[in-house]
Amino acid sequence: MTTHGRVYADVKEENNRYVVFKNNVERIEHLNSIPAGRTFKLAVNQFADLTNNEFRSMYTGFKGVSALSSQSQTKTTPFRYQNVSSGALPVSVDWRKKGAVTPIKNQGSCGCCWAFSAVAAIEGATQIKKGKLISLSEQQLVDCDTNDFGCEGGLMDTAFEHIKATGGLTTESNYPYKGEDATCNSKKTNPKATSITGYEDVPVNDEQALMKAVAHQPVSVGIEGGGFDFQFYSSGVFTGECTTYLDHAVTAIGYGESTNGSKYWIIKNSWGTKWGESGYMRIQKDVKDKQGLCGLAMKASYPTI
Repeated sequence: MTTHGRVYADVKEENNRYVVFKNNVERIEHLNSIPAGRTFKLAVNQFADLTNNEFRSMYTGFKGVSALSSQSQTKTTPFRYQNVSSGALPVSVDWRKKGAVTPIKNQGSCGCCWAFSAVAAIEGATQIKKGKLISLSEQQLVDCDTNDFGCEGGLMDTAFEHIKATGGLTTESNYPYKGEDATCNSKKTNPKATSITGYEDVPVNDEQALMKAVAHQPVSVGIEGGGFDFQFYSSGVFTGECTTYLDHAVTAIGYGESTNGSKYWIIKNSWGTKWGESGYMRIQKDVKDKQGLCGLAMKASYPTI
């Protein structure tokens, strides 16, 4: 607990947190001790003094279409990679190696994963199109995107719509992240560092279609990231317990296959570098459930530039 800089209001709170911490550690050790079928490990991290319910309420923030008022969410979009031959796709892709992924960021306890997911996809698309990797502003979306709900959650498609309508995004340094809702500072939104022409949705429940998209650019995806296994994921190819109740947003930045034949997606998260594999996760790909593990094939989209 000291390792992660925890300071509590009083002794009672500290004692309560210690009980939560101890219970989490015991469960992590138990799950890691299961000998067969586990291709990933859990570890104590900065979330270890939180109950799973507390963690879910503080560090996720994806809102489905039903939670948003924008009527445009019912529209269908083209999918430009539809006719790409699956056989022509590379065996593995990692957009980090191609210079299209900025360093891991940290949303903190503001539930704006949707903004980090959308921004990461735009950062990637901008680099691919223009050859420049620019760290862009999530806080601009948190403060200024009135179709979403800032730290109370949102959706990547509505973020893309806002960015298109308002002319683009400024840089992270120009409108830095604060981790809380604030009034939109219109002066800080300029100059724009990049703009988009729109977005396209990946066909629902189709990992093959998602693979076609990720082979061409980083893709925003909704996921169920609030489970215990996800909370304490540390390394390996994630095959943990989760549902398809989407509550979090990440960015798919690649895919590959491990030496033992496990196929996986590479996702960029926004929980800092102390979570997962230095902020990233490898999660099982091509599962029997058409929705993808943790629902990652249910709500995926990417910006167009």
